[in-house]
Amino acid sequence: MQDRRHFLKLGLAGSAALAVGCTSDGATAEAVAETATTSGPKARPLVLSTWDHGLAANAKAWEVLQAGGDVLDAVEQGVAVVESDLTNRSVGLGGLPDRDGKVTLDACIQDHNGRAGAVAFVQRFEHPISIARAVMEKTPHVILAGSGAERWAEENGFSPRDVEIPEVRAKWQEWLEKSEYKPIANIENHDTIGMIAMDANGRLAGSCTTSGMAFKIHGRVGDSPIIGAGLFVDGEAGAACATGVGELVIRTAGSHTVVELMRQGMDPEMACREAVRRILRQNPENKGMQVGFLAIRKDGAYGGWSVYNGFNYALRTSDQEKLVDVGHDRTWDPKP
Repeated sequence: MQDRRHFLKLGLAGSAALAVGCTSDGATAEAVAETATTSGPKARPLVLSTWDHGLAANAKAWEVLQAGGDVLDAVEQGVAVVESDLTNRSVGLGGLPDRDGKVTLDACIQDHNGRAGAVAFVQRFEHPISIARAVMEKTPHVILAGSGAERWAEENGFSPRDVEIPEVRAKWQEWLEKSEYKPIANIENHDTIGMIAMDANGRLAGSCTTSGMAFKIHGRVGDSPIIGAGLFVDGEAGAACATGVGELVIRTAGSHTVVELMRQGMDPEMACREAVRRILRQNPENKGMQVGFLAIRKDGAYGGWSVYNGFNYALRTSDQEKLVDVGHDRTWDPKP
């Protein structure tokens, strides 16, 4: 938890940029952090997901894969574990609200062949990731948003759920006292759960879900439901997902960039690093705004990179279950 919170201290104080996020507790697996390496093909199947809450998500995804389930089922059911965790303040119905006191949710999913579905700005549904998959499988569209997405979800068997969490309400009321829109990430815990996975046959899939940034403008949507930004999967090249400041990821089509760089021959870590450096070149005065990427290449090699230190991801393979520290381009100095 400390590494993740250190990463989130990079925050957005004094910036107009907004962030996406997620946070969670309750991981039970041993989390031995180490530096990621990406030299050569890796054993498969494998599952990667962002942050410490990824350990629990990975455990469920692995269970699905080991039972012979489809990799798309694995990435859906894996992140659904985090969506159901009402102690999580940046994923699912337990997330901190926007400035109007509303918890709004975004999610997307994509399979090996590039089929994709997403929902944005939806309220009162426990599993936006499952609605996103239904959009992919039952409609000709990729994204449904807002009240239209909610109505469609109910028409297709998803039931809304009202959740009132006193701690969340109290934090919102505390924020209202000043209503200052200067989000600080280590306090507001905006941290996406992004997951990418490969099965034993080399098929890829990915998912991403979040309640977004605490106290954001009502209606704000980050990178998490946007295919090519928060998530991109192409079975011919690889898969990638992102976490951090969603606006920066959107502006650079971050996950798509990572996958295209792998298509051109880069290993996953270097592809993530180049995507980070494009963000830095576009934002040379960047002060603390964080982005991290994860990637799996089509041969099973994997890796990640971030703007600042402190980002880690959960890894699950046939012989490993742990947190992995990610390389970075900058070291954060918390001093003003």
